[in-house]
Amino acid sequence: MSVQVSAIPSSSPSKGRNGGMVERRWAEYHESIWGDYFLKYASPSNSTKFNFLGRVEGQVEELKIEVRKMLTDAADKPSQMLHLIDEIQRLGIDYHFEREIDEQLEQIHKSYYQLDHGDFKGDDLHMVALMFRLLRQQGYNISSEVFNKFKDNESNFKESLVTDVRGLLSLYEACHLRCHGDAILEEALPFAITCLESIDEMKASTSLAKQASHALKQPLRKGLPRLEARHYISLYREEPSHDDVLLALAKLDFNLLQEQHQKELGGITRWWKDINVARKFPFARDRIAELFFRMAGAYFQPEFAVARDILTRSTALISILDDIYDVYGTMEELVPFTEAIERWDVAAMDGLPEYMQAHYKELLDLYDEIGNELAMRGRSYRLAYAKEAMKKQARGYFHEAKWFHTGYTPTLEEYMPLALLTTGYEVISITALVGMGDVVTRDAFEWLLGDCKILKASQIICRLMDDIASHQFEQKRGHVASSVELLMKENGVSEQEAEEELQKRVDDARKDINEEFLRPTAAPTPVLTLILNLSRVIDVLYTNGDHYTHSKTKLKDHIMSLFVSPLPI
Repeated sequence: MSVQVSAIPSSSPSKGRNGGMVERRWAEYHESIWGDYFLKYASPSNSTKFNFLGRVEGQVEELKIEVRKMLTDAADKPSQMLHLIDEIQRLGIDYHFEREIDEQLEQIHKSYYQLDHGDFKGDDLHMVALMFRLLRQQGYNISSEVFNKFKDNESNFKESLVTDVRGLLSLYEACHLRCHGDAILEEALPFAITCLESIDEMKASTSLAKQASHALKQPLRKGLPRLEARHYISLYREEPSHDDVLLALAKLDFNLLQEQHQKELGGITRWWKDINVARKFPFARDRIAELFFRMAGAYFQPEFAVARDILTRSTALISILDDIYDVYGTMEELVPFTEAIERWDVAAMDGLPEYMQAHYKELLDLYDEIGNELAMRGRSYRLAYAKEAMKKQARGYFHEAKWFHTGYTPTLEEYMPLALLTTGYEVISITALVGMGDVVTRDAFEWLLGDCKILKASQIICRLMDDIASHQFEQKRGHVASSVELLMKENGVSEQEAEEELQKRVDDARKDINEEFLRPTAAPTPVLTLILNLSRVIDVLYTNGDHYTHSKTKLKDHIMSLFVSPLPI
């Protein structure tokens, strides 16, 4: 993708404050893939045959009753229960059964030392790894030493495991729940990967081989729940042993939720179109559907519809803000623009260039609307946190822009605190809480603003994966040095070596996230899950490229699968 430095005539809407020719960077981001496509879902007259007169909701409720009975019937069969919970989670319907799953896993955790009896076999790698993963996911600090029994006298994993494809796959997934100090899982991960990469497909079922191939590209812990559910439903349907009740519920529920998301995205697209981004901000990334994908990845459940709307629209304005500071704005313009955001007063936009005035007005209008929504729900205190986070974000963008325009190259140690802020993950996390329900209190905001280990880990994952994926493109168009360039310079290493070192730091950050889920937790689980999911979004968007900026790649397929194409019933 080419990059231009363009001279903008003074008669342009983006003219400089003092007139004359303004030299600007121009990233030439590709236009929106989706255009007005999702607008059709915003119309009140739009109704699908699928959800006719609540028939489907009724079917879903009946199927949920049957699944609850299945959970009750398996209560005294640990192996069966673990399989059932795993299938429910993979099929994406676990949010309907959180209380039941929590109760059952609590019972299994209380007795797991005595589980080597009945239908649970302690020498079965698949069962031990599945139990470990499900309990760690639920916050139980089960020891990774449970895997010692699968080593031989020379402390190597037993050769007999090489042909146990299901066991190796479960071990591989369990390894992604490792924390600092889980040495055996550090050994197990490359062992499992090597074995799974060389499995004999003739000796594994087609479904199992497909699961292994997919897992090597996208392990569960790093994957987005809705994307993984969509993928697994198709595989599960092919399994001769699949349960018809679970499959029916998964498909109906997926399509119902897709229908709700379509309506939400339709409304957000209409708001975006009213802003007229293509004309007012032609330099910015036009990515509203992609942003909704990110925020639905953070929390997809129906009860978070208001939260998704607030988060998507505010993040859309942050994305334009990023492009103003990072690409288009001049230092002469950025100084008063940053001051105006600090003041947060409509009178402060006097004298700003037209494109900045347009953005500033949209920003103030949106937050006024959010404030009214919060007032109706008795949560007005949250608005102050959201505004302050936005101001802090602008200050961070300004500081980074000043580095670039003055030609300053920071040290890596100096770079990282600012670079973590400019990921936007602090403002996004705080804004994500604004529209959530009673699970969020003032304490949750204060916790996020303190020395929050899980938020910092999420920021590290975002910053370093973004830098690895996009640093070459950004350096071509002009950008402050990234962590890749700084590490290469300071340590005298190659680009590949720098990226490998940064990837290790990403892996350590994921261990930090895993540790924050271990009970007792510092915040409610839904809040922790929100931040985990934000880091999962990054793994999906920035593995093998920047799929947000260059969204004609696999991100288009993801959006199609979640918001366009229903599952066949």
